[in-house]
Amino acid sequence: MTDLEIPFEKNRKGHYRFFEILPGALSWGMIALPFLLSLIDVRLAALFMFVYVLINFSRGVAGAMRAMQAFRTMREHQKLPWQAMLKELGGGNIPERTKRPHWHHLAVEGTQERPLLMPPDKVIHAVIIATYKESRDILVPTIEALLHSQYNMKQVICILAYEGRAGEATERQAKELMATYKDQFFDTIAVKHPSNIPGEIIGKGGNVTYAGRALQRYLEKRRIDPLRVVVTTLDADNRPDKHYLSALAYAYIVCPDPVHSSFQPVAQFSNNIWDPPAPMRVLATGNSLSHLMMSLRSHALRNFSSHGQPMVALIQTDFWSVRTIVEDGHQFWRSYFRFEGNYRVLPLHLPIYQDAVLSDTYWKTVKAQFLQIRRWTYGASDVAYVAHMGFFRRNTISRFDLFAKFWRLLEGHVTWAAGPLLILFGGFIPVLFHPKSYGALQLPILVSRIQTVALLVAVVTVFLSLKTLPPKPARYKRHRSIFMVLQWAYLPLTTIVFNSFAALYSQTRLLLGRYISKFDVTDKAVVTQSATGKTTTSL
Repeated sequence: MTDLEIPFEKNRKGHYRFFEILPGALSWGMIALPFLLSLIDVRLAALFMFVYVLINFSRGVAGAMRAMQAFRTMREHQKLPWQAMLKELGGGNIPERTKRPHWHHLAVEGTQERPLLMPPDKVIHAVIIATYKESRDILVPTIEALLHSQYNMKQVICILAYEGRAGEATERQAKELMATYKDQFFDTIAVKHPSNIPGEIIGKGGNVTYAGRALQRYLEKRRIDPLRVVVTTLDADNRPDKHYLSALAYAYIVCPDPVHSSFQPVAQFSNNIWDPPAPMRVLATGNSLSHLMMSLRSHALRNFSSHGQPMVALIQTDFWSVRTIVEDGHQFWRSYFRFEGNYRVLPLHLPIYQDAVLSDTYWKTVKAQFLQIRRWTYGASDVAYVAHMGFFRRNTISRFDLFAKFWRLLEGHVTWAAGPLLILFGGFIPVLFHPKSYGALQLPILVSRIQTVALLVAVVTVFLSLKTLPPKPARYKRHRSIFMVLQWAYLPLTTIVFNSFAALYSQTRLLLGRYISKFDVTDKAVVTQSATGKTTTSL
């Protein structure tokens, strides 16, 4: 079997180092380009900036429209009777006068020609919850969210994957929780991930991989066919929609090629959205809308955070990478190369609710937020991996498909780093060099007009953000709702500091060969209100 792991640092030479350098070099080059063009010809600089802003404005408009459509789709899927649809799928017929989506009718009719992978009641869900030092206040709502699923929980294995380095208190808590809930699932398993395993970095990838291998042994011992098992990974604060398990089972058994597919729900950072400081609320809501938008771009969809994947595929890929801090996104590429390009991520238009970043103080929250986005932006490390596996190793993958995916990956990370800076400030650069040039003087005016029109996109963003809000907790007064609108004044600042700067930091680390080899666990605080009305925040 092809070695799918990321090379050790000492082995990253030649072409691998070139492609590690490439994202940072291009990002810094894009930032420098308006300055260089201004020195050569102010018209070139003005034209470059105008076209760049216009392209990104068009992307923003398209993204906003797509997010609105995706929101409607998600709400529609949340209202569907998934359990009844599973029974209809298994039975091969839909009762008369029963209103169902067109695609469900096609799926049921299709069972006449192509049998289902298996009956719905044969599907087993294995849910791996990764935890480090999270408290019961974080873990219990996640487990309870699973139990509130509209699904037969005797078809669900709950696995709590905890870190040995977290200490005895974490181990005791994990075992107690799994013992408490054991009778409510098919089974529960507490899996301790040992520290200092050779070849592993400190991160979630090693933890869930160790749990996955424990699950494999469990299935072998009980002679359960891995083909029956779909694995979902959850972070400690992830709470699946009540229909998630049913929809995942449905998608799995109707999928024409389930082994070479994974299933991606919509990440929504809204569990505690009323509690964090305003900048973090803006970032969390923006990320939620971004994932909504991506759910309709199936050709560009990648694994992120929580996702479902067949156990058979996980065994064939040797589970997740243990050498990267971005094991979720990297899993797409790992599977893509294992299956010679025959791999895709299918959207599940149902949410998995997650926490917005919150620590016990304002500045700890700011730091935790930066570290979280830094970890996400370190996905630029996949550029070198994709180039290495795709272009420098033998494979049968379509060159066109490989190059298209590689370009999308590279361009996305460069835009992440350089885009906000260029859009906000790039229009003023030619004026600095040519203050009397007509073209240079007109550019800020043109850019500002485009940005004024872009305010319409912002209105859509604010509207969707309000539509996706959970009910306001009783501990907050009415004016909190007003702040949920006014908070968007922070958008330029948060975009620059937490997106552009974080991406530049990660890419510059890669450029210099100063790798990030430790997974910084995001703080998860809980806001509570005492009987006296006093609000407290605790980790």
